[in-house]
Amino acid sequence: MSIRILAVGDVCGEPGLEYLNRNLSSYKKAQGIDFTVVNGENANVVGITPRQADFIFRAGADVITLGNHTWTRTELRPYLDECGGILRPANFGPQCPGKGIGVYGTPFGDICVLNLMGRFTLDSNTDNPFVIADGYFQEIREKIVLVDFHAEGTSEKRAMGYMLDGKASAVWGTHTHVQTSDASVLPKGTGYITDLGMTGPINSVLGVDPQQSIGKFMGDPPRRYESAKGPCKLEGCIFEIDENTGKCLKAEGIRLK
Repeated sequence: MSIRILAVGDVCGEPGLEYLNRNLSSYKKAQGIDFTVVNGENANVVGITPRQADFIFRAGADVITLGNHTWTRTELRPYLDECGGILRPANFGPQCPGKGIGVYGTPFGDICVLNLMGRFTLDSNTDNPFVIADGYFQEIREKIVLVDFHAEGTSEKRAMGYMLDGKASAVWGTHTHVQTSDASVLPKGTGYITDLGMTGPINSVLGVDPQQSIGKFMGDPPRRYESAKGPCKLEGCIFEIDENTGKCLKAEGIRLK
């Protein structure tokens, strides 16, 4: 028997939230999805509020993962301690609210989800994600383990995938909002993709209005990001996992629009 895991790329702003709400449940049903992880750290364009997190859960997420914008919305901090279904990167300091790893009961047994953040170019005060991951995997006993590695560098993400090959059931990257074409099963049985992509406006720069992004590169004064308008998409990856071994049988990047 196998189970089907859906990992959904960064949800961007209200357009991404609305598109997720309209399409996720029906897509899960059509694809026979058993468990869904959604990266929600850009639901507020930058950061996420408790209201938006609740919205993503109602739309069909089992777990929400975050990234470098975790602390942008201060009202999220108590929510991270109160809600077990939302994870922030595990390599933030232990004094930070919330947790970076969770175990979730399903009809197929317990599923462990680990959220990590890369350090290359993200300029965040985090512990080394490779050391943290190695430490966790010495303690993890669940057969099915999923890892969202929120990172900028493709080399950093691929290195994490290979380090965890044969230990994790699936490792995927988030953060760049551009889906990569390398969905695959690594040699020792770990499903992998460098970046899931994003859920939000198609005609945008990473979900943001193109003219605003152009202005930023032209030297305009900083201002709050605004979501682009128009048609949207949902990107991610489906991992088919062997229920008995926890190994990945197939990894397939998906795009719904």
